[in-house]
Amino acid sequence: MKGIVIKSTGSWYHIRTENGTHYQARIRGKFRIANIKHTNPIAVGDEVDFDVDSDNLAMITHIHERRNYIIRKSVNLSKKTHIIASNIDVAFLVATMTNPKTSFGFIDRFLITAEAYQIPVVILFNKMDSYGQDELDDLALYKHIYNSIGYESLDISAASGLNLDLVREMMKDRVSLVSGHSGVGKSTLINSLNPELNLKTLEISDFNSKGQHTTTFAQMYEWPFGGFIIDTPGIKEFGLVELEKHELQGYFPDILAFKDGCKFDNCIHVNEPKCAVLDALEKGQIAPSRYENYLTFLDEDIYLQDQKAFN
Repeated sequence: MKGIVIKSTGSWYHIRTENGTHYQARIRGKFRIANIKHTNPIAVGDEVDFDVDSDNLAMITHIHERRNYIIRKSVNLSKKTHIIASNIDVAFLVATMTNPKTSFGFIDRFLITAEAYQIPVVILFNKMDSYGQDELDDLALYKHIYNSIGYESLDISAASGLNLDLVREMMKDRVSLVSGHSGVGKSTLINSLNPELNLKTLEISDFNSKGQHTTTFAQMYEWPFGGFIIDTPGIKEFGLVELEKHELQGYFPDILAFKDGCKFDNCIHVNEPKCAVLDALEKGQIAPSRYENYLTFLDEDIYLQDQKAFN
């Protein structure tokens, strides 16, 4: 039989077949060895083959090749990765301008990870009903930076319902992933789109204005209007753990746009002479926040390459 994994707790998996039948499943031990780069051999969104025993429990026998997936660094194993979800049609990054404020660094890290695995992204700027002028000014800058380099964004309010009809149309008949910092309103958004789900939500802590974690593992839900949504844990940082140093610029569309003008083919746009990217930065054609994050990620990438060299 064939189905899709809609929930994973690390040892048990919940599978849904095409006709809507659900099974609890486990995996054969060999899968734990075959995919040693990742801490989890099977992820939400995976298409799998399985057998069913006399107790109606399923045993996963085969994992189909993934079209794409999105990862983060393993919490406890720094040299391994954790697959958050796979076979995604579109990823929605929920961002907020306050309580908590989503940083440029978090957005860029998510976008690069999605670019690397060819997952289209829509940025949803949530909590529009709560912003004063300072937050609206910040929002205008965010939208200018990301819309100008080709990323789609939408102003929404999961609380008031602003533009949720447009979000439904974007998600209809597709496998969507929703992610973002804890506290940005992911669960509230999903509940607003389908109140029957009644996902757990928590208020923002007054002490530190940081979201409390309400989701501990990724889970897939079926929309009544067609398609599926994958709710992910609140993630502090995505890890650029599978990118080589020279590949990084390829996932910055604004940097890549000027790359061909550089004097040297192997230019990484740090301090090389006659660098078209540095020239564009000076002219204001590349946002300083984007270039600063590029340099930050380069440093992280160098560290990772050094680690590989000793193992």
